[in-house]
Amino acid sequence: MNRIDQRFAELKERGETAMIPFLTIGDPSLEASLELILEMERAGADLIELGVPYSDPLADGPVIQRSSERALQRKISIFDVIDVARQARNRGSKLPFILFTYYNPVLQIGLERIFKAMQDNEISGIIIPDLPMEEDKETKAIAEKYGIHLIPLVAPTSNERVKRIAAAAKGFVYCVSSLGVTGERAEFFGGIEDFLSTVREAANVPIVVGFGISTREQVERFEKLCDGVVVGSAIVRTIEAAMHHLEADAAHPEGLSQIRSFVEQLKGK
Repeated sequence: MNRIDQRFAELKERGETAMIPFLTIGDPSLEASLELILEMERAGADLIELGVPYSDPLADGPVIQRSSERALQRKISIFDVIDVARQARNRGSKLPFILFTYYNPVLQIGLERIFKAMQDNEISGIIIPDLPMEEDKETKAIAEKYGIHLIPLVAPTSNERVKRIAAAAKGFVYCVSSLGVTGERAEFFGGIEDFLSTVREAANVPIVVGFGISTREQVERFEKLCDGVVVGSAIVRTIEAAMHHLEADAAHPEGLSQIRSFVEQLKGK
């Protein structure tokens, strides 16, 4: 069974909602990213999105854009990100990993090669925000061949399109809480409850909410409406604030404790 399916089944049995942090791999270093993954797992993360640095991250706001720029200065590649997942497994991580990447790096390297590397290194899913449903047939077929879930993003657009994307989803449906790019928000669009209800009715897999969620209060609000919550920009901003510690020492206790405390707070521990 795919680790994503297994984890959501376990959480459903316990009546819990998944906490899914996102981090940009290679910021501030590959060594620090590895330590951060393990620390977030200890803090209660249920799945982790591994962000591949990209030069033109159209879906991402300024915080994640900055982290991508810093990682790219270190020439971090998609294979570096996959290798960090391998190292995390070697260190005992049990979490499902989800690769978050734009389509161009995947296309340049080749679908077969990327998905084989993901399978070999126990990455369970992939999110490609700039790959629309109308163009994902080949990618989805190869993902299924290697037992990897191609996770769709669904935004609050037309109900017909929302339903089509949700009905075909594997792993989970990533529901975009607001139109626009990622980033912390004080408020979400007014029809969020109806949107999530529409996705829930159409989907045969769990539904997850992301884009803009940054506080325990916001997590609590969405826990009542979905099966998982993604926190991205707020995690990356917390890593950015601890940068001076983690650049000096990838396993710096104070640097890691800042991230662990934030994830525990989001989780409600």
